[in-house]
Amino acid sequence: MKKTLVIGSAVCDVVIPVDHLPSRSEDINLYHQELSLGGCAWNVCDCLRLFAVPFVPFLPVGSGIYGKFVEEGLTKRGIRSFCPPSEGENGCCYCLVEPDGERTFLCYHGAEYHFQEEWFALFEKSPEAEKTDSVYVCGLEIEEKSGETILAFLERHRDYRVFFAPSARICDIPRDRMRRMLDLSPVLHLNEEEALRFTGCQSLEEAGRGLSERTGNVVLVTCGARGCLIFDPSDGCITRIDPYPAAQTGDTIGAGDSHIGSVIALLQKGYGIKEAVRGADYIASAVVSKKGAGLTDAQFREAVRKIE
Repeated sequence: MKKTLVIGSAVCDVVIPVDHLPSRSEDINLYHQELSLGGCAWNVCDCLRLFAVPFVPFLPVGSGIYGKFVEEGLTKRGIRSFCPPSEGENGCCYCLVEPDGERTFLCYHGAEYHFQEEWFALFEKSPEAEKTDSVYVCGLEIEEKSGETILAFLERHRDYRVFFAPSARICDIPRDRMRRMLDLSPVLHLNEEEALRFTGCQSLEEAGRGLSERTGNVVLVTCGARGCLIFDPSDGCITRIDPYPAAQTGDTIGAGDSHIGSVIALLQKGYGIKEAVRGADYIASAVVSKKGAGLTDAQFREAVRKIE
């Protein structure tokens, strides 16, 4: 099995439960906060790790208290980033979690979003390049200035299968970069609101079909409690995979990342797209059932039994 190159960020998530989102000039007392290892790319890496699928973590790690937290978290899990230590302070993500589990992010981007051309050149000269056949990238990294560097790398390696999750900031990514990314024919992973907002379509079916025709590849649109839609341009079919209901609601942090991470892992293990999405629904459901992103090894083993 070849490796997946995971390009993106690892950050410290500062998870803060709130009764409601603050309004302007309001004072809110907080009674609890928790620090956890997060970031879209790290969450995908962790899914691949749990599924025992080989990957190359391409995660810049900066300095400061959050950089130290991230470095210690990666080391604890036996993960070493391909990127050398990065200059500058590592950022963090403040995760405000409401009683129903919905999350709102306040993101401070630091060194973890700054990619250097020489890092990609080192990768291309390394044995890892020949062992790799797929790439994950998040839209947050493409939006940043060094997104140009990432795109140039991907355009040099059109033989790699690209998985692209544009994120809630899909409409903030410069249009030319989105055009170049879609020209790479990625497997596109986004949620219902993102698909409608980006395309301007009135119906999800129209939005998904349009995106699938544009990329010439599968588009996956997650719809929360209504499951996931698969748009496949090879036959023009739309397949709905019913959701696996969460046992309880913890919060939605990392749910989308765990979903695409699991899809990648299961496809790499030889599953078909429908089976991969169905399995990813189980894992995402388990993530939503607890607080914070990701699963412990024990929680993953419990969830994966349902896939098997």
